[in-house]
Amino acid sequence: MPNNVVVKKTGATATASPPARTSRRAVSDTVADGRPVLEVWISYRDDPTDETRNVLVEHYLRLVRYTAERLHQRLPSEVDVEDLHSSGQFGLMDAIDAFDLDRGVKFETYCTQRIRGAIFDELRAMDWVPRLVRSRTAKMDRARKELEMTSGRRATEQEVTDHLNVSDDEFQKIKKDSRPVSMISLNRKWYETDSSRDVTEVDVVRDRRQETPVSKVQREDLKYLLTRGLSRAERLIVILYYYEEMTMKEIGVTLDLSESRVSQMHSSIIARLKAQMQHRTKDI
Repeated sequence: MPNNVVVKKTGATATASPPARTSRRAVSDTVADGRPVLEVWISYRDDPTDETRNVLVEHYLRLVRYTAERLHQRLPSEVDVEDLHSSGQFGLMDAIDAFDLDRGVKFETYCTQRIRGAIFDELRAMDWVPRLVRSRTAKMDRARKELEMTSGRRATEQEVTDHLNVSDDEFQKIKKDSRPVSMISLNRKWYETDSSRDVTEVDVVRDRRQETPVSKVQREDLKYLLTRGLSRAERLIVILYYYEEMTMKEIGVTLDLSESRVSQMHSSIIARLKAQMQHRTKDI
């Protein structure tokens, strides 16, 4: 007879049925050393030692892993599942310490809630946004969705204000609190690649302070075109004023000229350059 068939005898007949499917979070009835788990529980109740508790923790670790992975599927990718697993272990240890064997309650059902609670507490501690802000944001979103479902169009701010039964100033405060400054983890995955290394946010952040080689070449070409045909002093005035961002007074000190003289030369240079640029459109 195949091993995957269970035979049940009913009167004079025997019926075969497949065994029940085992859940991913199912826990065996014996611990790692072969003892029945009930025997370990009785031993821990009578003599609650750390060694016995560690045996129970190791036995029920699968529940922690299962719960952490289920919750991680609904969280952003920057949240590490191992952090959830560590928090869930503390919840498991608290559940073992607080469990009353004499109540006749199944421990798997009881500890799952404690594990989830410990993970949620850790997530709240990791969240930099206050819980009041989160609550106000959810309240405003619910009100807006209810109005949109009723009217079939986008709700206005005045309609949301009336629905929440708050003043205009209070609504603006709630609106401001519901849109805090967002934070993005630079380690978050941007997109997957065929290689072993994934592209993260830090790899695609644009550095606006960095000048591209093309821009640098164009900048140098424009500077050469503008200063061509100017005297040394005039060329220095253009470069120091527009490229080095120096003031007229600073340029005068550098060139040993008065500030009024630098301003006069600058106006003359600009007038000449405007006239020259009209004939150099093709070069640009």
